[in-house]
Amino acid sequence: QVQLVESGGGLVQAGGSLRLSCAASRSIFTINSMGWYRQAPGKQRELVAVFNSGSVTNYADSVKGRFTISRDNAKNTVYLQMNSLKPEDTAIYYCNAIILGIAETRNLYWGQGTQVTVSS
Repeated sequence: QVQLVESGGGLVQAGGSLRLSCAASRSIFTINSMGWYRQAPGKQRELVAVFNSGSVTNYADSVKGRFTISRDNAKNTVYLQMNSLKPEDTAIYYCNAIILGIAETRNLYWGQGTQVTVSS
């Protein structure tokens, strides 16, 4: 069980930067996986960046070299630093967490999302 709250979205010009935050209601040491997804108008939700179980990061090809996922264990927070933003990055960004339960059941949790709009 975990509650996730995203913040940091907003309106920026192309080429600008934003940092998104995802605050978890429990220690992120107890969460098996955390990441960021996004959903643009008319499109399916897609993976942006994620920590795997070994704390190795993976990124979508479209954001490699521009976005960076990081964490602050003391604050129970995961961040997404977004640089060189493009209009194509406009979407609602969602924080995601996976906690394994009994019999390796995947319990999937989502934040409510934060809007990122990049003007052109």
